[in-house]
Amino acid sequence: MTWASDLAAISLDALNEAAALQTRTDRKYILSSLQADRLLPMLASGARILAIDGLRSFRYRSMYFDTPQLTSYYLAAHPRRRRFKIRTRSYTDSLQCYLEVKTEGARSQTVKERIEHDYLRSSDLDKAALAYIASTLESDLGACPIDLAQLSAVIESSYARTTLYLAATNSRVTVDEQLTWRDPSSGSLLRCSEVIVETKSAHHAGPADKLLWQHGIRPSRISKFATGMSLMNQSLPANRWHHSTKHKLTTQFHLHPEESSL
Repeated sequence: MTWASDLAAISLDALNEAAALQTRTDRKYILSSLQADRLLPMLASGARILAIDGLRSFRYRSMYFDTPQLTSYYLAAHPRRRRFKIRTRSYTDSLQCYLEVKTEGARSQTVKERIEHDYLRSSDLDKAALAYIASTLESDLGACPIDLAQLSAVIESSYARTTLYLAATNSRVTVDEQLTWRDPSSGSLLRCSEVIVETKSAHHAGPADKLLWQHGIRPSRISKFATGMSLMNQSLPANRWHHSTKHKLTTQFHLHPEESSL
């Protein structure tokens, strides 16, 4: 991560105070390794980097939950209002875990709400967790659209994340590298060499978006959850992220299939 080695640091408390952005507009971009090498130093110019206990890059692991009918997946795969995602997010460097419920409302703004969760039970949802999910979905969507008793872990994503703070626009940019998907049922893995850049702002596009646009990189509707599900199960549709075929989605990433004994 040499592109960020000289950046001034910002603490987590200071970042949350300046730009918590729990309600926000997100834009995601897929960069090849060559594009990342060229553009990340430019994107990071003048930014501050999140640092915690001397670390500047952090390991994330997200376990996503869905029904047997894949309700959450299909709401993401086909443009629908009132869609949602349910996951546990584990911070492997600090051994912390949260249960998160993300909903998308008006004007494509994402609302994320979360509570603490047992790090050692990131693949399980107890009664308290299910009650929180029900309450959040009812609050954000007006109703709980699923049978919570049917929820189970369907896919896990892991990656290393760097977070930048852009003071001029009070916005954040995250850079995700070393992306891996794992099927919790079979243990099979997919790794990709692309870098996912996500801009997070309250309203309009910021300087990071404009820099990427100037270099021909446009926002992608990629979802780590639904893209991973589609790549690991070829029978699932991919039209949410590409306008024609599954082949385009597959070739968007340089994938490295593996088998895991985990």
